[in-house]
Amino acid sequence: MTFQPETVGFIGIGLMGRPMALRLLAADARLVVWGRTPGKLRDVLAAGAEFAEAPAAVAQRASVVITCVSDTAAVEAVVFGPCGVAEGGSAGKVLVDMSTIQPRRSRELAEQLRAQTGMGWVDAPVSGGPSAAAAGTLAVMAGGDPADFERVEPVLRHLAGGLTLMGPPGAGQTTKMVNQVIVGGCKSVIAEAIQLAMNAGLDARRLPEALAGGRADSVLLRQSIPKMVSGDFSPAGRLRTVLKDLDLVMELAGETGTPMPMTGLATQLHRMMITHGHADSDSTAVIALLRDRPLL
Repeated sequence: MTFQPETVGFIGIGLMGRPMALRLLAADARLVVWGRTPGKLRDVLAAGAEFAEAPAAVAQRASVVITCVSDTAAVEAVVFGPCGVAEGGSAGKVLVDMSTIQPRRSRELAEQLRAQTGMGWVDAPVSGGPSAAAAGTLAVMAGGDPADFERVEPVLRHLAGGLTLMGPPGAGQTTKMVNQVIVGGCKSVIAEAIQLAMNAGLDARRLPEALAGGRADSVLLRQSIPKMVSGDFSPAGRLRTVLKDLDLVMELAGETGTPMPMTGLATQLHRMMITHGHADSDSTAVIALLRDRPLL
């Protein structure tokens, strides 16, 4: 698949944004970038991206603008803050928000941007981590107007192994909340299983082989075991990010009247890790709570 002759904007060159931006450049996209930390732009600028002075300048020069930032407040700032996307946006353009933010707020921001500028909005949060971002195999769950989704689909196909329009604006973010319920809860349970295996004298590194094809087998299990066993908690997905997402899940649970006792426990386990200084550790570090000599 090749790009249409249009410019793509990218705002948020971080742990996930950097490999996504580099994939777009490798596919010969004309890419205009902006980030709050100029040093993080070095690789993508060296690969051929063009620098923009502000989010508004990105929106002026690009027809599709991707945002991939830390949280709801950051999205609001880059879109509606001073020199934000809204100042450079216009009808016929589409913003694709690949951040993970509140579903309700995502819907409201989409309505606000269209009312102010005529610009469309597709919420398209992702799952898979930096390695999947680099390989172009992310799971991308989208919400938005079907015409806006069709407009940005050729761009997103370069980043996604799976791309699904789940419904109107906000539906992608709601789907990401469901994803995070499973990820956050399962990692906590996987940590217990691995620690039990090690305490009982098993070589836990062989669990993927032993469980392959059975009902306990999963990508999450296979990815978690090496880091949990080795104690290498260099971040592929930071604990503070997972906690931010789980807090959003619990907020949505309150709004929808959904009991979520298991997710509530997983949320507090992640909060405990962060209070002990592990905010920037990988989310697999939750196993440290279970060790005889915890890394706290």
